[in-house]
Amino acid sequence: MRKMFAGFVVAAFVVALGVPAFAKTETVKGQIVDQTCYTKDMANNKGVDHKMPADTKDCAIACAKKGAPLALLTSEGKLYQISGGLAADSNAKLIPHISHTVEVTGDVMDHDGKMMIAADSLKMISR
Repeated sequence: MRKMFAGFVVAAFVVALGVPAFAKTETVKGQIVDQTCYTKDMANNKGVDHKMPADTKDCAIACAKKGAPLALLTSEGKLYQISGGLAADSNAKLIPHISHTVEVTGDVMDHDGKMMIAADSLKMISR
């Protein structure tokens, strides 16, 4: 029984190590949005201020400072959750760019049906 359990543990470990191998490096251009608020109301929650249900000033900034996920919204409507160094320290590098259009180059992967991009830096395109 122990050998079988050990085999499952080793197999799970190998699979976990292989997950990053499925990621591919891409450059994604889009607007940084508060992922949680955006998915609740895609028409109204793209900027810094949101309707949750009433107008809420600086909602995206407050959520990001609490560690809520930020994402890149492409012009085609695809949403990529941002992870890695950019999202470190409760989104410290991303907060000044909320609602700006940026380019992020990093490892893109599909994580349970949600697209993610892991990166350490971004390139500002427009405010």
